Amino acid sequence: MATIAAVQPGQNNGPFLVGATPLTGTDTLVYKPAVNQVLYMFNTTASPVTVTIDGDAGTTISPGGYGGTISVAAGKAIAVAAGTVQAVQLRSISAFLQGTVAVTGGVAGVVAWIAEG
Repeated sequence: MATIAAVQPGQNNGPFLVGATPLTGTDTLVYKPAVNQVLYMFNTTASPVTVTIDGDAGTTISPGGYGGTISVAAGKAIAVAAGTVQAVQLRSISAFLQGTVAVTGGVAGVVAWIAEG
């Protein structure tokens, strides 16, 4: 299990190395609600992969205008096509990021990193 590395592009002048984290299938990320964070996942394999992001404290939400609750307990599944990079603004899926955040479904050949700032 690895924690997905975060980089701060705004703190660099010129080119800089991005330390991508190879996913193992049972990884974590640190969500910082006060920081603009974008998660990038690069699938170098020849097959599509579905990565699920799931905070252990997320259960249900009650969005305005819905008239009920929606379960977020199963996490947010994100498909990453073969040979592509998929990105997600973490703030946009914050309902799924409550508590300790697990990142599952990543396989050998998929790497991830978080850009902050």
